[in-house]
Amino acid sequence: MIPNRGTAIIGAIALASLFHAPFADAVAADRAAEQVFRNSPPRREVKERDWGPWLGPFREKLVPSLMQDFGERYLYAPANAALEPPRSGEKRVVFLGDSITDRWDLKRSFPDKSYINRGIGSQVTAQMVLRFQQDVVALHPRVVVILAGVNDVQGFLQRETVETIEQNYTAMADMADRHGIAVVFGSLLPVNNYTEQAKDVLSERDPAELRALNDWLKGFCAGRGYAYADYYSALVDDKGLMKRDLTIDGIHPLRAGYAIMAPIAEAAIGQALDAR
Repeated sequence: MIPNRGTAIIGAIALASLFHAPFADAVAADRAAEQVFRNSPPRREVKERDWGPWLGPFREKLVPSLMQDFGERYLYAPANAALEPPRSGEKRVVFLGDSITDRWDLKRSFPDKSYINRGIGSQVTAQMVLRFQQDVVALHPRVVVILAGVNDVQGFLQRETVETIEQNYTAMADMADRHGIAVVFGSLLPVNNYTEQAKDVLSERDPAELRALNDWLKGFCAGRGYAYADYYSALVDDKGLMKRDLTIDGIHPLRAGYAIMAPIAEAAIGQALDAR
């Protein structure tokens, strides 16, 4: 039977509507998303601070890279890929942190130990949460030693509160627990402003906030059964600042400082292994 002209037109319209429906739905969804964006709260207007002649250019160069990989997971990806799985009986330990960890010569401090350095300069705790799976869990350590937070307090990459820093500590601990990795948290180190290089340190990193984070970490470790490496008490002077002869820039320990920290870390690792 040959359809008449009216039937053919109605059929064509119906067929066209079938193909047009997904496109119409996509357009409608796009318009709805655009409306949500337009009605969303305005972004906070941030006044950029002057980071000085060295940190300013460094930050300007760093930010575009962070827009692509905020956790900077690419930095250790090749080393992780080349790392063999732990041998039977190997007590592998990963040290996770910022530049204080990155500068720590673990081979000097812990000769003949299977300790792996995964510190990255200028990092904050949120970045370490992002790379925890790759730079810690995937390496199958028995213990992770976490030393982080001093850059969060400075606000170099993002503005954070004590509470958000504590949430990042908790997130890393939860991931370690889930994968059977024993946890050591290192206390934040004291800082000082005793040299020309350190003159701005106290204005950028409030010692009281560092102490508050340490108090929380100590209690958190006690509550969860983690080991706590109290570097702070061993490095602090009678003014509540890092001892003058242990740093030049007021933040990073010299070799003498790391020599003090090493046995504290080793004792905490031993405690964590025993508890595990």
